[in-house]
Amino acid sequence: MEADTASRPDQSATQDEAACEVKSVPKKMTIEVAYAEPDTQVIIPLTVDEGTTLEQAIRLSGVLESFPDIDLTVNKVGVFGKLGKLNQVLRERDRVEIYRKLIADPKAVRKQRAAEGKKMRKGGSTTD
Repeated sequence: MEADTASRPDQSATQDEAACEVKSVPKKMTIEVAYAEPDTQVIIPLTVDEGTTLEQAIRLSGVLESFPDIDLTVNKVGVFGKLGKLNQVLRERDRVEIYRKLIADPKAVRKQRAAEGKKMRKGGSTTD
């Protein structure tokens, strides 16, 4: 019997250590990283640890290697169309988006069209 009681404290210590290890394993979540150019669009699904930031997700996705023109000091980033910061922590099912500069300013295009006297019809076609 003494052997039994002597082994019990060791067992409970081992169980406590195992419980601590289980708690320290980060939970996983699914996200996407999206980037588009005029002729190419990519959406990269990822499984990451909870607490992952926008920047970490972008780097993990490999999109920077596929599109070397992306510069995170210049390009704006966001989640589902809302601007964000590189250190923003992501949530389950977030879609990280990397934005690029527009080729044409939509306001300027509308002003130019108005100056030329073109009117918009239903369906988006123009008339003179």
